[in-house]
Amino acid sequence: MNVELNVNGVPERFPAEPNELLVERLRDGLGLTGTKVGCDTGQCGTCVVRLDGRSVKSCLLLTVQADGSAVTTIEGVAAGDELTGLQEALRQEHGTQCGFCTPGMVMSLGELLDVSQDGPAPTEPEIREWLTGNLCRCTGYHSVVRGVQRACAATAAEPAAAASRPAATTEG
Repeated sequence: MNVELNVNGVPERFPAEPNELLVERLRDGLGLTGTKVGCDTGQCGTCVVRLDGRSVKSCLLLTVQADGSAVTTIEGVAAGDELTGLQEALRQEHGTQCGFCTPGMVMSLGELLDVSQDGPAPTEPEIREWLTGNLCRCTGYHSVVRGVQRACAATAAEPAAAASRPAATTEG
């Protein structure tokens, strides 16, 4: 079956076997190896990508099921070499440690930040609940939670800082 995906903003069209997993297509077919294969059973979260804006475990999704969708992998979340606010906050709080689980966490937690963007920042219990599908053996999650809180605080501070700047004027 021919499948069409928009992967990190790039249209892709290719034949896919009926039993091909999306994680296999991303890693082996498209060379996007930031999406990790950890458990192959959907337990660890290292394979999380965004499918039409929602975080999904790509080891549990057939490529043909994603036909016509937009897929964002860890390679598609930042512009060039710059980290996103979440990635930078995780780095500053030492929430990456070995880094194997980090791409999946960034994809999952990015959705959390998106859905809470217009409301209050997620609480520590909400962040921990959101992390339920992502296993990490290094951080104990404390530094990851602090990273999310830092990212939320930085995002909240941006509009306040912009509002306090004097408006640009044109004199002529």
